Amino acid sequence: MTGRPLIGVTGPNKGGFIAWIMTAMAIRRCGGKPVRVTPARPYDERLLDGIVIGGGSDVEPIHYDEFWQQEEVEKTGERNSLLDWLVVFFLSVFRAIFALRLRGGYDQDRDALEKRVAKFAIYNNIPTLGICRGAQLMNIVLGGTLHMDIRHFYNEDTSNIRSLLPRKSITVTPGTLLHAILKTEFCRVNALHDQSINEPGRGITVSAAEPTGVVQAIEKPDHPFFLGVQWHPEYMPQSAPQRHLFHSLVSASRRARREQRA
Repeated sequence: MTGRPLIGVTGPNKGGFIAWIMTAMAIRRCGGKPVRVTPARPYDERLLDGIVIGGGSDVEPIHYDEFWQQEEVEKTGERNSLLDWLVVFFLSVFRAIFALRLRGGYDQDRDALEKRVAKFAIYNNIPTLGICRGAQLMNIVLGGTLHMDIRHFYNEDTSNIRSLLPRKSITVTPGTLLHAILKTEFCRVNALHDQSINEPGRGITVSAAEPTGVVQAIEKPDHPFFLGVQWHPEYMPQSAPQRHLFHSLVSASRRARREQRA
């Protein structure tokens, strides 16, 4: 069976336009055919060769049996370059135009959609890449939990950098799928998150972390390709290692397509 593998990219009903465009471009560049999947525009999972569970608003805490507790955490000072501020400013403008977050920051319809898609991918060996929120949801589906706020991991010397630019250093675990893809034990990534994985789900391995201990990537070794990263590779098209994430997803999806339709 020839042709481009069909990759479903999940997202919200409203907003997420820039993330969708950047992810779709990355998939097309690597030989895949992206299709947008939202609660209002679902897609038959049985027709998909691969899946990207995208980033966005936080997963509602009820899905991992934890509830928000207000903590008095002192914010640490962060030093950002002028370029950082400009990039963040323009991204904020795009989000204001294209991304309308729901009240409370939660999207119950999207949570339900992506939980169903992730479970289908697990039980049917569909190659899946989770991005930021997507990685967190993949962990939740397998019984894992999240840190609802990661500020306590940092201090004045290790501030939680938030930037579209690759300014955060992480360590990749040798022998993991992620290590095989990135081909390095050390990497710099971007960061737009304020939550992270706490307890890994069933069968989940942590494949990258910050020096502070914040989990940056997870995977499921007994699955052909079930990988979640906390950063946003779609916003780093200039990085060859980050492009390899999409190349690897598309290649795994192509193999799955051949095996399923042989």
